[in-house]
Amino acid sequence: MRREFVLDCRGKTLRLGRRTAVMGILNVTPDSFSDGGLFLDPERAVDHALRMVEEGADIIDVGGESTRPGADPLPLQEELRRVLPVIEGLSQRAEVPISIDTYKAEVASRALEAGASIINDISGLHYDPRMGEVAAKYGAPVVVMHIKGTPKTMQASPRYDDLMGEITAYLREGIRRAEEAGLPPEKVIVDPGIGFGKTVEHNLIILQRLDELSSLGRPILIGPSRKSFIGAVLDLQVGDRLYGTLASVAIGVERGAHIVRVHDVKPVREVVDMVDAIMEAGS
Repeated sequence: MRREFVLDCRGKTLRLGRRTAVMGILNVTPDSFSDGGLFLDPERAVDHALRMVEEGADIIDVGGESTRPGADPLPLQEELRRVLPVIEGLSQRAEVPISIDTYKAEVASRALEAGASIINDISGLHYDPRMGEVAAKYGAPVVVMHIKGTPKTMQASPRYDDLMGEITAYLREGIRRAEEAGLPPEKVIVDPGIGFGKTVEHNLIILQRLDELSSLGRPILIGPSRKSFIGAVLDLQVGDRLYGTLASVAIGVERGAHIVRVHDVKPVREVVDMVDAIMEAGS
């Protein structure tokens, strides 16, 4: 069984372990790989987020910058313009924690002021040296993710001598940076970064060996939703990758994932509830 955790998200409590948490993806971008352009209007974005909550989302993850392979960095002011109205509107209407998906400390700080309660940093506190300080100042849990390179370069023939060892070491360094900045380790969630500087084979191995990350002693988040490794295995375009996503989520939960980050909340909620029930039976 997965280890259980209780996470204080700035006054909102997440209980992880016995029940898998579903993080609903809300991209307010014109160019995300799967849903770019769909939720640029803040009102439409908030409505979609509330629908995901109704379908069973435990967290809403708001992102204003696409980090798809090959993406260029987004200027700070444009990222703020995209995310702040959505977070402000959503925080007044949703009871679940809101996560800000950013690697910029200034965006994280402004988002937390606007009502967010979790930071989701794809760089694992490696890009912006102030990110740990921001998380500590607000007492916000932070998702420390592994990435090899940057979104612009990460898929240029990524190689590893020891895939899981290198990912684990990177995440452990992220935990250390958080602690050094004043954020307790208990506020850190780890994410192996499926699709971020990995080949198809790498992503499959991460899911197969996900339980090795339990050595870090922190909740584990995975984000396989609609990603290209599913398309490569099944020869499917982005819009047809639901079943591959569900399979990846199911095996990820069985191998120790506490949180799954997905686009399709309703079917994923049903899958993880079923997997949880099977894992819990007889215990």
